[in-house]
Amino acid sequence: MSAFLQRLKTWFTRSAYDLGRRLRGNFFLYLAAVFTLIAVIDSATVNYVGGMRQSSYDTMMRLRVNVPSPSPDIVIIDIDEKSLAAMAPEYGRWPWPRQVLAEFVEKIGAQQPKAIVFDVLFSDPDIQNPDSDAYFNEVMAATPNTLFPMLRLDPSQDAQSALAYAQVPGAVKADPAASDSATVALVIPPFAGVQHPGRLGTHNVYPDADGVARAYPVRLVDNGWALPALPLTVARAVGADTQAPDSILINWRGKPFTYRYASFSDVYLDLIREQRTRPANEFTGKILIIGSTAAGLHDVKGTPLDRQFPGVEILATAIDNVITGDWIRAPTVQWFYLLITLVVIWGTAFAFYRSGAGTRVDQFYGLSAVALLGFSYATVNLGNLYINLAGPVALGFLYFSVARIYAFATERALDTSLVARTESQDGALRGLLVAVTFPLETREDAALEKLADRFERAARHEMSAELLQGRQRGLWRLFENTLVICWSHASGDDAGWLSVQQEADTLLASLPQLIRDAGVEAALPAERAVIRRSEGRIRGQQPGDWRLLLGAALIEEGKPA
Repeated sequence: MSAFLQRLKTWFTRSAYDLGRRLRGNFFLYLAAVFTLIAVIDSATVNYVGGMRQSSYDTMMRLRVNVPSPSPDIVIIDIDEKSLAAMAPEYGRWPWPRQVLAEFVEKIGAQQPKAIVFDVLFSDPDIQNPDSDAYFNEVMAATPNTLFPMLRLDPSQDAQSALAYAQVPGAVKADPAASDSATVALVIPPFAGVQHPGRLGTHNVYPDADGVARAYPVRLVDNGWALPALPLTVARAVGADTQAPDSILINWRGKPFTYRYASFSDVYLDLIREQRTRPANEFTGKILIIGSTAAGLHDVKGTPLDRQFPGVEILATAIDNVITGDWIRAPTVQWFYLLITLVVIWGTAFAFYRSGAGTRVDQFYGLSAVALLGFSYATVNLGNLYINLAGPVALGFLYFSVARIYAFATERALDTSLVARTESQDGALRGLLVAVTFPLETREDAALEKLADRFERAARHEMSAELLQGRQRGLWRLFENTLVICWSHASGDDAGWLSVQQEADTLLASLPQLIRDAGVEAALPAERAVIRRSEGRIRGQQPGDWRLLLGAALIEEGKPA
């Protein structure tokens, strides 16, 4: 059994070596071509790479240093747990009689706020309190700066609705050919006094597939009609420029409760007192948003900053974004993302092709990935632009991972020290080994790696150049900063062996030039180099022969370059 396993190991070693020798660095280019095809197909179809923004956008938002401040003109009037408890003895549980909200609006209107925005859906008349509804309608009709939400139901219910798009206040045709009789499933406030254009807007928020809300619709466009969303209605009401797209990527102001909050019960109970304690102009010129953070009313959603984000503050942030015009711009220029992807893939491919599984490749990919992600991070900190480069980095990482595995596997098979190669040969070989030592006070591994790369690029015959690495002590420290260069050739080919020897002589004679080409003259002075050389017969399956050649070279007196 052991003999069979040994033969299997030998066969695998030879096969791996043969495959690695045939493909060599070309594999990285072939793999880059495959990834290029994938990137081009993706760009022309689903655009997954260019559109990969969810997790990266979330991370950027959470780690952002330069966070824009919330508008001081937006105040959330919070129907919180405290308000529910304070109002319960006189008005009962939520929902309270609408006369309470009407009285609040009527009294707060004396302070002349810019707008009063309800993030409370009024879906049906209160048949138990018709007088309360009548009072509410009267107050709201007399207060034109009160704005209300509409709820867009699932489009599958449009056919059962009796409400036509043309009947919805503020709805406009996005397509001139849209039908006036097309119906829409929409819940609008049942008060004639507020059913006017400029006073209603949808407050639908559509989370992404992972349940996280990142964008806010400014207009809901379907069936050729456009319904304004509440942030757009508010922006128009306060006279702001409303040149916003149909959907915006929210520019978050921070964690929940970043905006100014005032408890509804605190404000309301103060308003109905004869002797008020709050400032008479507290809300003058403010945009008041009446909503709820009470857990029992379940108005919370997941966002990039928190999984329990109050829905009323999401609305406040969207209003802030539309009014100031600083929502996040995330360009979806497919050719740009494709170009960046190809630069990452082919740059990494050529680094592998030239250096194999060396540190240069890690440095190139690592620096490129850090640079791209750093650029993305800078865009969301220096402004409201987000260049999403997560897709190119992710595809580049996939390429890098596959190429790295192959590079390690083939380096294991080809083994730059030539030991594995001679192990897989049955016949006798000749080996030539040169040790180039720089007796210096400091270790210069990085410079030696560059010089080794120059040797391998200058050689015509198959060879390897590598460092004697490790922290040597005692006698072995004499051989620090040593570069070992190896050639092997068939034993019976005298002409070929002569060519190998001539190449070794030529390369060693041009050592000063190779050092200059590698750009390491300061670290590795050519005049300090000491060259030791040995050659001899290498028997297949006997890696100890290489150790003998190395030992023979190291104990040689050596000669200067």
